[in-house]
Amino acid sequence: MSRPFVTEAVMVAIYGQLLAPSAPVEYIVPYTTILELYEFQSSADPMMDNPADDQHVKTKIGELISYFEEPLNKKKIERALSVPWAKSPSILFGDQVSLTIINAMDTAQFGEFFDPIETELLLTSQRLGIPILTDQVELIARIIESESPVQVFDIDDFDFAMDDEPLDQV
Repeated sequence: MSRPFVTEAVMVAIYGQLLAPSAPVEYIVPYTTILELYEFQSSADPMMDNPADDQHVKTKIGELISYFEEPLNKKKIERALSVPWAKSPSILFGDQVSLTIINAMDTAQFGEFFDPIETELLLTSQRLGIPILTDQVELIARIIESESPVQVFDIDDFDFAMDDEPLDQV
């Protein structure tokens, strides 16, 4: 059985260790975060301080976009877009990693503390009962401060998160 996490598509593109886990993992990715990849790719604003790192990240984002645009993967993603909260069939990345795209809907439930994509991450995590995986320390702090009923892990703690028991099994 694979360990599920809610995360953004850009996290999968940027952090190579997410595509080389020690055990099977499934990333649930809100569709709006895939759209965000196109914005990151075309933006003149750097994502990283070092120009070489920035170019590498944008190359990885381009590779992930190309993978999502392959006919079979595109068809799987389009299936999820017909109904709110529908999930795509799994998109495989090797033997250990699968991505499932979800047509999450921002209901502005957390609008005061969180932007629309963060809200979709929270709602997806709540709805499916699985933890969020992020590199945004500020987001983690706001989740804790708002006492949102979700589990969240920093990407730096990915190995620990893979070993951790899900909340509903503790």
